[in-house]
Amino acid sequence: MQHLIILLAAPSGTGKSTMAKRLSEDFPNLKFSISATTRLPRKGELHGVDYYFLNIDEFQQKIDEEDFLEWEEFYGGTRYGTLRSELVKNTEKGYFTLLDVDVKGAVRIKSLFNECCLALFLRPPSLEILEERLKNRNTESESSLKLRIQRAEAELKYASHFDNIITNDNLDKAYSELKNIVQIFMNSH
Repeated sequence: MQHLIILLAAPSGTGKSTMAKRLSEDFPNLKFSISATTRLPRKGELHGVDYYFLNIDEFQQKIDEEDFLEWEEFYGGTRYGTLRSELVKNTEKGYFTLLDVDVKGAVRIKSLFNECCLALFLRPPSLEILEERLKNRNTESESSLKLRIQRAEAELKYASHFDNIITNDNLDKAYSELKNIVQIFMNSH
């Protein structure tokens, strides 16, 4: 069976989660892959729905057993990863799999699945606008905001590794572009 993947990568605050949610609503044959993480659940988040919440030992065991397609360690040692089992489950049910991953993970997955993977990069109109968006969330301390902007600068350098780059300067316009690209890919498979 051929795994068919649509992956989104973007700096934090670029609209990736919003775009992923809209794609899932508009394409019933596209199923979101639930990531694993070592962070604690936020209010309202559920294990197996929003994330697979694992302790560090459980996560490490999955690394050791090669259960991840990719994984990354972020701020403060928190880990996130894409479970191979999510891809297999979706493929067996005849779905395309939608992945929301960091840029390094996206490059790795694209190299594993090549033409069976549509790699999409969402970029902010500018780093200044991105910083403003992150500030408006009111979820970042000054130091975490600085880290996110530094990370965004590094992530933007990976854009050339993706099949398409979409600038999110207007959410509806950017989503329309994204939706058209996804539709073409899905129709060709």
